[in-house]
Amino acid sequence: MAIKTCCFSVDGKRVMNIEDFKRWLRKFDADKDGKISRKELEDAIPGGWFTRWKGKAVIRSADSNGNGFIDESEIDNLVEFAQKYLGVKILQF
Repeated sequence: MAIKTCCFSVDGKRVMNIEDFKRWLRKFDADKDGKISRKELEDAIPGGWFTRWKGKAVIRSADSNGNGFIDESEIDNLVEFAQKYLGVKILQF
């Protein structure tokens, strides 16, 4: 499932607030453990082999404690990655 929002910025990036991003992300927490695994993240980002590579890159980038999951305390790292590599602008208000 791709990131879908109704708004785009002038530079063509999808715009959402942080709560919308977290709500979107929680949809992929298949086992409802409050953490996003690499597999769950791959399901969130469409694109075949590129998805597997990007899923690994996201985990490496955002997983500050190295446990292989993105949890609530690491969401800001994931926001940074999404803004830099996934064409999303996340408003923090």
